[in-house]
Amino acid sequence: MSLKLRDAQTCHYDEISLGEVMLRLDPGEGRIRTARQFKAWEGGGEYNVARGLKKCFGLRTGLVSALVDNEVGHLIEDFIMQGGVDTTFLKWMKDDGIGRTVRNGLNFTERGYGLRGAVGVSDRGNSAASQIKPGEMDWERIFGQLGARWFHTGGIYAALSDSTPEVVIEAVKAAKKYGTIVSYDLNYRPSLWKSIGGQKRAQEVNREIARYVDVMIGNEEDFTACLGLEVEGMDENISNIEIDKFKKMIEKAVREFPNFQVTATTLRTVRSASINSWGAICWHEGSFYESIYRPDLEIMDRVGGGDSFASGLIYGFLSTGDPEKAVNYGAAHGALAMTTPGDTSMATLAEVEKLMKGGSARVVR
Repeated sequence: MSLKLRDAQTCHYDEISLGEVMLRLDPGEGRIRTARQFKAWEGGGEYNVARGLKKCFGLRTGLVSALVDNEVGHLIEDFIMQGGVDTTFLKWMKDDGIGRTVRNGLNFTERGYGLRGAVGVSDRGNSAASQIKPGEMDWERIFGQLGARWFHTGGIYAALSDSTPEVVIEAVKAAKKYGTIVSYDLNYRPSLWKSIGGQKRAQEVNREIARYVDVMIGNEEDFTACLGLEVEGMDENISNIEIDKFKKMIEKAVREFPNFQVTATTLRTVRSASINSWGAICWHEGSFYESIYRPDLEIMDRVGGGDSFASGLIYGFLSTGDPEKAVNYGAAHGALAMTTPGDTSMATLAEVEKLMKGGSARVVR
């Protein structure tokens, strides 16, 4: 038995995300500290999922977030609209002139190469999205009147302020009231938690939210740091995980959180910033499903690969209900997303399905 999904005909959205969207500034092949020019993109862990589901998979998606009503905010809005994600539930906050009280988030990201790993430097304090408070978003309209088959949010948004975990819980309760599937990507970022209680606070917040989640997504570090579930044999660099030991941890997770209907994770071994081995596993109703494993993938830009995995996984469940197909949609989409720059996927559904069937990288003419 697969996930119990709402009928698409009764829902305005196939999927809607809650999260922050930042302006990503990318020095290309160079470094942040020596750059003289940057390429502008948009990006945000939860938003990237909605965008991938729209642009690659053709689903009806929306975003709940906030931006400052100034030129930078409208630049980010323009990126979102180019991605086809509905902006009806963007909250616009008044600009104070210099960003003293509210601002739009920036994310400087360098890709890394070889021995030099990727680096992300976010500048998002007092951002508009972090200041959303419970009661400010009309979840009854979103899930009750309009309807959404799937709701996605994650641990990045929950880490942004004291109010964002409360907003997440308010949203997931409303989603579950109307039978919407809730997915959550733990997405542990030490930099977001270090000044507000560190890993201890991350576990308090994420373990509370986890009680309302149907589909829990995260890698080994995420489950350990956010839920306190240790993987036996995990080394400091998370580079040599035995899948059987990871499966035991997942089994412990679903015993502790019996509301989890699906758990899924990417399995990444970083040989260098440019060469990663990549796969994924998914648990559903007592069984594990493993994706095609792709050793020694050549990586252009790894940032956003996990979000593209999540969007492919969600598409697989929404379109087929088959966990094995879902984990393979996710792994293939994530692999393709890492071959192009930027947070968001540039892949097509045809390319994803070709890769799932073992397609090669031969030239297409």
